[in-house]
Amino acid sequence: MSVEAFVSYLSLEKNYSRHTVNAYHKDILEFISFTTAEYDKAQIDAIPYTIIRSWIVKLVNKGISNRTVNRKIASLKAYYKFLQKIGAISKNPLAKHKALKTKKKIEVPFSELEMEKILKQIPFGDDFEGVRDKLLIELLYSTGIRRAELINLKKSDINSSKTTLKVLGKRNKERILPLLPTILPLLNTYIEERSKLEIVIDSDSLLLTKSGYKIYETLVYRVINKYLSMVSPKVKKSPHILRHTFATHLLNKGADLNAVKELLGHSSLASTQVYTHNSIAELKKVYANAHPRNKE
Repeated sequence: MSVEAFVSYLSLEKNYSRHTVNAYHKDILEFISFTTAEYDKAQIDAIPYTIIRSWIVKLVNKGISNRTVNRKIASLKAYYKFLQKIGAISKNPLAKHKALKTKKKIEVPFSELEMEKILKQIPFGDDFEGVRDKLLIELLYSTGIRRAELINLKKSDINSSKTTLKVLGKRNKERILPLLPTILPLLNTYIEERSKLEIVIDSDSLLLTKSGYKIYETLVYRVINKYLSMVSPKVKKSPHILRHTFATHLLNKGADLNAVKELLGHSSLASTQVYTHNSIAELKKVYANAHPRNKE
């Protein structure tokens, strides 16, 4: 019962996305399955840290990455914090747990040249799907929105007269983003092609499949991977890399870090600062080329 209450708490009080809530729920159920099979304990409210540690060891021995193990333990830790909050337990068994060491994750953004190629040289096609795919990439790169935010965009979120886009972000936080004037003709072309669809099921949604349904996660990933593969040998080609590219290119051009934070919808500046390492690299290049002392 406490697990279900925790799931409701994450969804209703914390306003976590369905995807995030499902991930937490899955991790906890996995741990319950482990304690039931290994220790005959279905109730995990009073599990000691020694048992949790044995689960960690088993996960590592199975070849699961430290990053994934840390995520699973974070889910469990959040659950125990919830139990403390409601008074079900007095002590969190994970209170002093230290996360496993992980390698620093460096995501390489696409270059300005690569983005220029994909948006000006790649033939997308004039049909509905071709126009939609180009708009999808344009929106991700020109606004930096998340994949889930893109998928949930509604037609009413576009304000053509003010060239703005309303986005509903994490925990239902709303933000208004500027739209580049150059995106409006493509948007109008898409709306025209969209109107030709024989059936439209999800009429409120902005981006649709050719069957008239709202686009979904794997479709977005497939589109990004397909077109970016045409211009870049980089291994990672995901919607998040376009968000990373958006932030990096803005910072490289001198955009204020706080302004980029607001555009990305981050709650803290620390989240935005992960994008600055590429900007530092760019600054070093300019510095090396421009400083007189470097010529000696």
